[in-house]
Amino acid sequence: MTSEPAGRRHERLRDFLRGRRARLTPGDVGLPAASRRRTPGLRREEVAMLAGVGVSWYTWLEQGRDITVSSGVLDAIARALQLSGPERAHLYLLAGLHPPPAAGAPGAAVTPEVRHLLDAWHGRPAVLRDRYWNVLAFNETAREVFGFDGTARNCLVTFFTSPRYRALPEVWEAAAAAVVAAYRADSARFPDDRAFRRVVADLGAASPEFAALWARHEVGVPAQAVNALRHPEAGDLFFDATTLAVADNPDWHLVLYNPRPGTGTADRLDRLPGPRPAARA
Repeated sequence: MTSEPAGRRHERLRDFLRGRRARLTPGDVGLPAASRRRTPGLRREEVAMLAGVGVSWYTWLEQGRDITVSSGVLDAIARALQLSGPERAHLYLLAGLHPPPAAGAPGAAVTPEVRHLLDAWHGRPAVLRDRYWNVLAFNETAREVFGFDGTARNCLVTFFTSPRYRALPEVWEAAAAAVVAAYRADSARFPDDRAFRRVVADLGAASPEFAALWARHEVGVPAQAVNALRHPEAGDLFFDATTLAVADNPDWHLVLYNPRPGTGTADRLDRLPGPRPAARA
């Protein structure tokens, strides 16, 4: 899991658990107020009771002993100590486990700051998508380039069904397998999330090409591939797409499209209608 020496990691785990325990009072966790305590915070036996683990086992964990831990037990301890999301992830790392994928607030509204960022990508397409690749917001250039009309959109579905993408078959075929492999990698991080399965099922029914590629079970990461389409007025457009994570919401990703040098795309974009404020999806 980590190259850090186990002894040092155990020391950090000990200090972290002691610090999180010390900041809580019995009243914070619904326990009766106790009489005088020699040290602030909860006692080890109280944390163990709240987490549903043995007192000796929790004591060994806090002492930094080399014991086996599971994700379920760590989650129970995180709840008992009222850890935040980042603190829970830190607990996993100190215990030598991979933390579960972080998740943003479901249905969170796109913030004005992110919309301003979309607009700031002046004269170039910019799209905000969620973990399922649903389009949440976009700037005016993206509306013009991709033909967004205000209806719900999904980047994966658009890639397989939009006539603008399919008008360049050689470029599309060269990129399709990598696009599907990247989506499988994203969905694998959330194995119990039914919304991924709905996207796959719906698109598989609509696109035999997608169904065949999905059945290959290839996994990959988003690659810096050429994103190409044919605009009905501007003609063939070629972009280098860069995907950036939004730190405030781990479920959001900002996709910035930059005209590929030597293709004339920048000049063709300049002939499209001028930008307006970032649109809601």
